[in-house]
Amino acid sequence: MNSYMLLMFAGTFFTAVSQILLKISAGKTYRHPIFEYLNWRVITAYGIFFGVLLLNTYAYTRVDMKYGPVIDSFAYVFILILSSLILGEKITRRKLAGNLIIIAGILIYTL
Repeated sequence: MNSYMLLMFAGTFFTAVSQILLKISAGKTYRHPIFEYLNWRVITAYGIFFGVLLLNTYAYTRVDMKYGPVIDSFAYVFILILSSLILGEKITRRKLAGNLIIIAGILIYTL
C-alpha cells in the first residue's frame, strides 16, 4: 500500500466525519431556516467534502483506478463506528451484517 492510498483512506475517514457533522446539524432546531445551512457544522462538513475531493483527485493520479471505489467503501464502516461512538446510535444486527458484507466484498476484491 503506497502513501497515496493512505491519503485516500484518510479522505474516506474525513468524509465519514463530515457526514456525522451533517447528521448532528440536522438534529438541531434553528431560529431561522437559513441557519440550517449557515452554521459552523454544515460549513465545516462541506469544507471537508471539498478538501477530500481535492485530495482524492490528486491521489487518483498516483493510484490505480481499481482501488478507489474499494477504499471509498470503507466510509460505511467508519460511519457505523463514529455514529455509535459520537451519536450514541446502536449497532443493530442489520447494520453489522451490512458492514460485514462490505468488508467481505473488499477482502474478496483485493485478494
